[in-house]
Amino acid sequence: MEREKNADHDGRRPAPNHEERAELIARLKASPAFRVAYDDPEFLHEEVLRPVRLQLELLKPEMLLRRNNIRSTIVVFGSARVPAPDLAAKAVDAARTSLAANPGDSKLAAEVVRCERMMGLSRYYEEARTFSRLVSTLMRQADRRDFVVVTGGGPGIMEAANRGAHDIGALSCGLNITLPLEQEPNPYVSPDLCFQFHYFAMRKMHFLLRAVALVAFPGGFGTFDELFEALTLVQTGKVRRMPIVLVGRDFWNRAVNFDALVEDGMIAPEDRMLYTIVETAEEAVHVIYDFYGHDAPDVE
Repeated sequence: MEREKNADHDGRRPAPNHEERAELIARLKASPAFRVAYDDPEFLHEEVLRPVRLQLELLKPEMLLRRNNIRSTIVVFGSARVPAPDLAAKAVDAARTSLAANPGDSKLAAEVVRCERMMGLSRYYEEARTFSRLVSTLMRQADRRDFVVVTGGGPGIMEAANRGAHDIGALSCGLNITLPLEQEPNPYVSPDLCFQFHYFAMRKMHFLLRAVALVAFPGGFGTFDELFEALTLVQTGKVRRMPIVLVGRDFWNRAVNFDALVEDGMIAPEDRMLYTIVETAEEAVHVIYDFYGHDAPDVE
């Protein structure tokens, strides 16, 4: 009797029965600690794992680009706000109709001016589409995956460039970025080459890893950020020399006073050779193909 009493009170718990054991094991399997590390989103989003996430954003697109034999790319930058001409015309008509019904409304009057301005800029949508169609056609004729068009994957100028490749059944790439106001990929990006990034730094790196030319259409902060980083990298020799083409003389001459930068000694006179300003898609294509002598460069 004494031995049985000691056994009951020696601090050891009795073994669980079958149902209790199953419940305990199920609880363990449901614990976040039990998840495989690479399949644990909460773990992967820990602050200390940022270097791992950066590496994953480097590796995933690189592996898929290699798998699709993408040898070299032409990067197209430009505003997400520039609409296709038909949509721009509809927006102008709608704004004018609203103003006609409410004459004297200053906000509606300002909206008419904005829509009319966008209508004027919408021609660059068609120029971007034409440019992409031309370079993609030349790439297809060469039967090589060179000069593949790459954009930020969103609307506006980006959509137009992906659309130009799509028009002839050519591949094109979209490097989307997660934003507070979510940016959806435009429908003309090739599905196997449609990527999404969290880190701007990794996205920018992939823009330039295979780039053999960069074409910038009118745009805002994002376009300027990407353009001037590319100019800086070429200027400092961090990336290979490549044609950098700015499409839209009036826009770029108003938006950036390159003459003032030279006059004030902020850039050297020879730095103006790093870029070329043109007006049309055809001119942009000629700049690129004249630079390379109509042959795709080796980017390895």
